[in-house]
Amino acid sequence: MPEIILASASPSRKRLLQAAGIEPRIVVSNVDEDDPIYAAMNPREMVLALAIVKAHTVRELVDEPALIMACDSTFEFAGQSLGKPVTPNKAVERARLLSGNSGLLHTGHCLIDTEKGVEISDIATTKVNFSKLSEEEISDYVASGEPLEVAGGFTLDGLSSPFISSIAGDYTNVIGLSIPLLRAMTSRLGYSWRQVRLLSIGVSS
Repeated sequence: MPEIILASASPSRKRLLQAAGIEPRIVVSNVDEDDPIYAAMNPREMVLALAIVKAHTVRELVDEPALIMACDSTFEFAGQSLGKPVTPNKAVERARLLSGNSGLLHTGHCLIDTEKGVEISDIATTKVNFSKLSEEEISDYVASGEPLEVAGGFTLDGLSSPFISSIAGDYTNVIGLSIPLLRAMTSRLGYSWRQVRLLSIGVSS
């Protein structure tokens, strides 16, 4: 009976799974996302490659049967990948850039079923539209520290939610993991959603 493993330290991804009835075990991959090899890729290629590498890295750390879920997200604006701002100055620049504009939030997903020896991967994309932000709003938001360590420098479920006027696509994807895509992928592996939920709490269906 495989256990459900989330190969991510992201609290948002864990919360999304828990809200959908899944209790994953967390195993962090510690993959270097800043490796130049990924910077040379386009945004969609990058998130898919990183999700696959994260899943395989955790696969090497796990001995027992498992269904390993790994993800990576980035925000594409004008064809460029906008990752985590990290510094306040970069976060301010990013907020000014996005103000009144829109971009695409891509999340690469990779699932490895170690018991069946099967791996699948896919990408979810959501368009995010931003309202115009004042300099005061930008300064206040950046001072909160929230945008520094999140893809694109914004969150749909946090302090920047008032600045997102609308989205087109799956909202859970913007938070960090597409639950509808995950359901479709687990179905392709031969699991019903009920089975995935039961496996996550150690119950065989």
